[in-house]
Amino acid sequence: MALLTSKAMQRMAVFVTFGGLVTTLITTFLPLWKTMNSDLNEMENWYSGLWHMCLYTEEVGVQCKSYDSMLALPLDLQISRVLMLVSVFTGGLALLVALPGLDGLRVCLDRCGKRRRFLILGGVLSWVSGITALAPVSVVAYTTVVEFWDKGFPDVMPRWEYGEAMFSGWFGGLALLIGGTFFFIAVCMADYDLKSKRVTNNSQRTREYCKTEVL
Repeated sequence: MALLTSKAMQRMAVFVTFGGLVTTLITTFLPLWKTMNSDLNEMENWYSGLWHMCLYTEEVGVQCKSYDSMLALPLDLQISRVLMLVSVFTGGLALLVALPGLDGLRVCLDRCGKRRRFLILGGVLSWVSGITALAPVSVVAYTTVVEFWDKGFPDVMPRWEYGEAMFSGWFGGLALLIGGTFFFIAVCMADYDLKSKRVTNNSQRTREYCKTEVL
């Protein structure tokens, strides 16, 4: 338990938040949110993302094309674009805000209150980033399931299914939430250590005062 200190928890929070941020950034631009394979031609695989539609064939390989119009996109994809960009922005901002509050950096050394506020703000921003990453992935997953089991479409018509980017988006969002939680735990651990030091110093002063009175 000696290794689990406030400083170690801060480093863990930065590491997990950074990993979640990178994963979310990659997920935002991956064209693998949804995948579809046609039963009529098993050599063709379609991939759909927030920004591109791709077609894979054995003869040509992967061909991607950006969507012609943003307004022509479904509402869930439009909202997902905005939320994923917000997630990347707030995740990066969380790391920048939390850096001055880390114990290893020689910033605000004589102002513990400010360092504490930097870490709390970094944790809040990391939570916001995680929520805004999980929301669009979950919405797209829900609409994909609803369309897959829609009885209004003929059975021979190919349906969209989950792509790899859906799972990486969930992983990135959860990592950002966990990283923000680690920031809060680090603040609580630092407060407890500071309180323990004050109690120890006060008890030592009391004993020294009692010795002086006896003498």
